[in-house]
Order: sequence, then C-alpha cells, then structure tokens
Amino acid sequence: MEVTDAKFVTYTEAKKILEEKEKEKELGYEQKNALEHLRKFAKIGPKKAEEMHEDLSKIGKLKEKHIATIINMLPEDNDDLRVLFSGELELSTDDKAKIAGIVKKFI
Repeated sequence: MEVTDAKFVTYTEAKKILEEKEKEKELGYEQKNALEHLRKFAKIGPKKAEEMHEDLSKIGKLKEKHIATIINMLPEDNDDLRVLFSGELELSTDDKAKIAGIVKKFI
C-alpha cells in the first residue's frame, strides 16, 4: 500500500472515520482495537473538537500536529503543556495561558 497523503487527526475524527467504516464493512483486528481505544479515550465530541481547533488555530505558533495533540490530551495547566511539547515547541507564558483557557472552555 502506498501512502499518498498524511494528515494529523484528533481522536474524535479518527473515531468518526472508523465508525463510518464499521457501518460499511467489518473492521480488521487492528481497526477494531483502535476503535475500542478511541471510544474509551476520545474525551470530547466532534462539535467541541472542531470549535477548539478553530480557537487553537488562532495561536500562531501551533501547527496541525500540536493542535491535534492538545485536543487529544486536553492539557489543563503549564506542566501538562511542558510535558507534551518538551524540546519540540517553545511557548510563551501568554500562549500557555491562552491554550489552558481554551481547553478549560471545552471540558
């Protein structure tokens, strides 16, 4: 199989995709396990995830993979953000506060 496109998706989006595929045909072993995992750990619904994505997109330093990680993990404070992006992304105190505020708004 050849990969022609790659995109970062949130747990919510992946869950939706797998549930739609499950309606069409029986899922493979790995897909069933992934869907079971996503049903347990996708913490917010699609509408909230989309709204959160829009809000987080307004913070200039965040790339798609950072936004997806924030939506998946829902970090609540600076320590959580530091752990998520250690050595990968430098966020100002103001940016961290904005992210924490956005997350708290949706959980």
